[in-house]
Amino acid sequence: MGDFYQTLGVPKNASQDDVKKAFRKLARDFHPDKNPGDKHAEERFKEISEAYETLSDVGKRKQYDEMSRLGAFGPAGGGFRPGAGYQGFDPGMFGEGGPQGDLGDILGNLFGGRGRRKANERGDDLQVNVTISFDDSLHGVTVRVPVAKPDTCDTCHGSGAKPGTMPKICPQCQGRGSIARNLGGFAMPQTCPQCHGSGSIIEQPCPDCGGNGVQHKTKRYAVKIPAGVKDGSKIHIKGKGEAGLRGGPAGDLYVKISVEPDELFERRGDDVLLEVPVTIPEAALGTSVKIPIPGGGRVALKVPAGSQDGRTLRVRGKGAPRLKGGHGDLHVRLHVQVPDKLTKEQKQLFEKLGATLPDPRAAVLG
Repeated sequence: MGDFYQTLGVPKNASQDDVKKAFRKLARDFHPDKNPGDKHAEERFKEISEAYETLSDVGKRKQYDEMSRLGAFGPAGGGFRPGAGYQGFDPGMFGEGGPQGDLGDILGNLFGGRGRRKANERGDDLQVNVTISFDDSLHGVTVRVPVAKPDTCDTCHGSGAKPGTMPKICPQCQGRGSIARNLGGFAMPQTCPQCHGSGSIIEQPCPDCGGNGVQHKTKRYAVKIPAGVKDGSKIHIKGKGEAGLRGGPAGDLYVKISVEPDELFERRGDDVLLEVPVTIPEAALGTSVKIPIPGGGRVALKVPAGSQDGRTLRVRGKGAPRLKGGHGDLHVRLHVQVPDKLTKEQKQLFEKLGATLPDPRAAVLG
């Protein structure tokens, strides 16, 4: 029994998701159906299956880590050793049995208590990215999303067996998926080498999927994107992820939404920002201007007299739709436009106006 972390090629602080990903990659590479007659691949598949059975279970992984720390395994993980490093080890720390309990039961529970590895393992979740326009994010839209993924085999309908045949109960483990392994006087379950933990044998694998029950396909799903969806939002679609092995339940599909930027509007939560230019006379005297609103249409905006450059006005209820009903607000930021070129007449008018205005720097410069 080697070190389970080394077997899967993951560090000891690897997340449960990283453990699963590592196992699935190795399992695909070394699966006996993919490597018929290859004894090395078969032995490797058995090793990674044993490692995954323990590390994929949070409780058993904790027990395994603790027993490794206490020296319950030999150097390089060469099996249980009740000698060096074992002093002071209390079997009762792992639950029932106590100091008088059968350590074989504890080890059996650690490495085989979960029973056989499920043949109908759940498929992985998938994520696809979809980009929509700013207007579509406000009104809502239905898009057809292509998803390339392993899906249920059309030929065997997920059983993994050639049409007209059925998987049979494994004669070596009688369907349990594990057999007893003698280790230092203890009977410890290990993955059945004949059925590789599934509990069944496929004598005539499906010619189209090789016995896995899945095929790679590209499917298109109609995804309804609600009005008001924000950039980066995810839509969860149950059961549309990867197909499970040999008829197992499918994973889920997550559709991540990217919203294209708009030329006029900037989304800020449920509110929307709009930049509106006004002339110097309009800012000074006040005015009413027609401005566009998100989703189409226009409204009249009253610009108060004496408005400064950068002033922000609010139009209630004209922002983006909220997913739970209602709308955010439209914030309008004013930009006072100063002409970069003046006619002779305009220059004279500005000079006359300037002569009548107080010095704006008097309070600052004295």
